[in-house]
Amino acid sequence: MSKQLSRRAFLGASLAVAGSVALPRFALAQQPTARTLFAERRVIDVLGKPANVFGIRAQDGRQGLFLPAGERFLVDLENQIGTETIIHWHGQVPDPAQDGVSDTGYVPPLAAGETRSFDFPARSGTHWMHSHHGLQEQSLLAAPLVVYTAEDEAADLQDETVLLHDFSFRSPEEILAELTGGDIGGHGMHGSDNMAMGGGMMMGGMDHGMMSMDLNDVAYDAFLANDRTLDDPQVIRTEPNGSVRLRLINGATSSAFWINLGDAQATVLAVDGNDVEPITGSRFPMAAAQRLDLLIDMKGKSVVPVLAQVEGLTDRTGVILAVNGAVIPKVSRYAEQAEGPVDLSLEERLISRHPLSSRAADRTIQTMIMGSMAPYAWNLDNAPWPNRRPLTVAEGERVTLEIMNHSMMAHPMHLHGHHFQVTSLNGRPLDGAVRDTVLVPPMATVGISFDADNPGRWLFHCHNLYHMATGMMTELLYS
Repeated sequence: MSKQLSRRAFLGASLAVAGSVALPRFALAQQPTARTLFAERRVIDVLGKPANVFGIRAQDGRQGLFLPAGERFLVDLENQIGTETIIHWHGQVPDPAQDGVSDTGYVPPLAAGETRSFDFPARSGTHWMHSHHGLQEQSLLAAPLVVYTAEDEAADLQDETVLLHDFSFRSPEEILAELTGGDIGGHGMHGSDNMAMGGGMMMGGMDHGMMSMDLNDVAYDAFLANDRTLDDPQVIRTEPNGSVRLRLINGATSSAFWINLGDAQATVLAVDGNDVEPITGSRFPMAAAQRLDLLIDMKGKSVVPVLAQVEGLTDRTGVILAVNGAVIPKVSRYAEQAEGPVDLSLEERLISRHPLSSRAADRTIQTMIMGSMAPYAWNLDNAPWPNRRPLTVAEGERVTLEIMNHSMMAHPMHLHGHHFQVTSLNGRPLDGAVRDTVLVPPMATVGISFDADNPGRWLFHCHNLYHMATGMMTELLYS
């Protein structure tokens, strides 16, 4: 019997033990000792004011986890936030009990003070981790999860990671209550005991009730890049004429960005941790939960601001790349002009360097995005969570999922436990990128294909947290 089957059988037995919540640790030869991650509370400065937020700290003090090539995901997660939580390893493909969700029933949340162990093969690339419990993600319970390859470690490149986020001084519960008028229809998610933050207000889309696009649900107080605004940005110093691999992670709760390098150029190397054929440009769309790896050549440059501007707004955040000794210019956190909606202009050009094998689909499933800003309620197939309509597949199948958006808002759709290839945009065939999160614009249809090779129950949902909280989630179910 293979290690994977033995592991799955052992895991099932361990979970069957009454009261057992700890995941098994597998003693594998020549593996490092477990790394520890701490879900914690912390205070950061936002616009000159203290903000009480969450974080996920490694033993070395950094936010997030950065694994060397070839190392397993061998992690002890310690819950120090004082209330229950659970952390999803976004982009990783473990067995379902280690995915970091409790909605599918494999494991309960981590209680306050609990430590839980995880052990599975790490998938390389730029990924991230975030709470999948209540609304904690809005309070910055999120961090990078980067797994390097041997090629990364051998490359003569400076490697930097930037996590983007949207921030409000108000509590997420207050924001959701205002969006919904205090009613989330009983769908919802587990309680979260998020900390109060104060500030901000609900922000609707454009021309509610009319056939025009809705953009931003929430008016945020600030947008962050590695916990900082452009009032006090992170400056990443580089060597003259050096090159930087910049790993951008859109960890925002409900915001999409345009990445803008001004008169500098960048080459797209990967999306969602998966290599693509290089594309060069200076402006790239990025939906919530997506990742974008850019190669930026500093040759002839002294300073390169890498700015992330919110769609439909002038608000922006970002970091500054600057050669050693260069004077740092002041960059406003407001652009001169508002950006348009994030779109599929990059998606339609992306080509995977490691596509799915050529094979006809064994099963095609259609799923429909439904909902509106007023009343604020979202769902898939007119079946809001938990009253979902499961997407049923069988192990070994090639599955095509046609996601049809019948709403006037774009939705970043994320499938747990799998990576898929984007295979059609509005009915036009495409040999596109391999991803785990894809944007589906208003009244559009996006087709994705994947191999059903990870049996279990897996969440499929919109990665706008407030859409998910009001019901826009279902599950992929292996029959």
